[in-house]
Amino acid sequence: MKELIRALLAVLIVSFVLIFIVFRLNSSQGYTSGNTLTIFNWGDYIDEELIKQFEDETGIKVIYETFDSNEAMLTKIEQGGTAYDIAVPSEYIIDKMIQEDLLLPIDHSKLPNFQYLDSRFLDLPFDHENKYSIPYFWGTVGILYNTKILGDRELTSWNDLWDPEFKNQILLVDSAREVLGMSLNSLGYSLNDKNKDHLQEAKEKIDALTPNIKAIVGDENRLLLQNEEAAIGLVWSGTAQEIMWENENVEYVIPEEGSNLWFDNMVIPKTAKNVEAAHQFINFMLDPEVAAQNTDYVGYSTPNKEALKFMDEEVVNDERFYPDEEMTSKLEVYENLGKRMLAHYNDLFLEFKMHTK
Repeated sequence: MKELIRALLAVLIVSFVLIFIVFRLNSSQGYTSGNTLTIFNWGDYIDEELIKQFEDETGIKVIYETFDSNEAMLTKIEQGGTAYDIAVPSEYIIDKMIQEDLLLPIDHSKLPNFQYLDSRFLDLPFDHENKYSIPYFWGTVGILYNTKILGDRELTSWNDLWDPEFKNQILLVDSAREVLGMSLNSLGYSLNDKNKDHLQEAKEKIDALTPNIKAIVGDENRLLLQNEEAAIGLVWSGTAQEIMWENENVEYVIPEEGSNLWFDNMVIPKTAKNVEAAHQFINFMLDPEVAAQNTDYVGYSTPNKEALKFMDEEVVNDERFYPDEEMTSKLEVYENLGKRMLAHYNDLFLEFKMHTK
């Protein structure tokens, strides 16, 4: 018995020593709970020089982690394994996070730079009065096509994709909302349609697109389209801009029927350990010059109207990425469909993917 007790004491002593060593190492590098900010964001979705600038200006150390889908981000926050101080989800997930009581209210008195945001992107249905979220980037979903491969052919409509001329030439993103949304729009229906007959019609229509589909892919669609391994892609506007920087033969269009207007917003999860630093970082990112630098790096559209003054006029005046009010009126924000309807969308999309094999 005495030997067992001594063994247990030895284990406890070693454990405490290890904990102390880790604490001292973290402290020596500045990673203590009082001056550490843990951020959860999409991959390659911030200019890392700005993280360094924030650290230098505030003395706060940033721990930066990334996710590749809203659903993966939500699952990790729900599980609570890591106490993230800031996350950057999309609009329909923000609605869900609010409903599930996963977010802290934003203290607007701590965000003097909030004034620089364009009112068009505030007080939207997924978060009235921006009580829980602050706009980070926005954009659209559209068609990228290669003018060298397609010649004089100009694409203006979702329905153009069903042309037999484009056999084995189209890349789709691996996302139910985008692919079914494309089909719904082509039929004149809402991106948030919950009518199962309409959804079945949309699913059957994308089944008919199968001969034209080269692949259904994730992030690799950027490289494939950039290297001209496919002529056409269903893409987000920021991805389109990245490809266009690398390949002058491609063009991006928001289809005339309309499309998705999406938002990624900064939020503070309820499990945050450094709420004060979270507000400091959000306000820092809302500084017009900081927002302009971040926009130049990332390539998506900024909701910061003052930041536009620090950006290239050619970019700001490009209606493919900053559409006018007429086109904007045709764009829809994704709504939270609810668990059952979202599952139905995902089931239809899975059936479609199986049909393409």
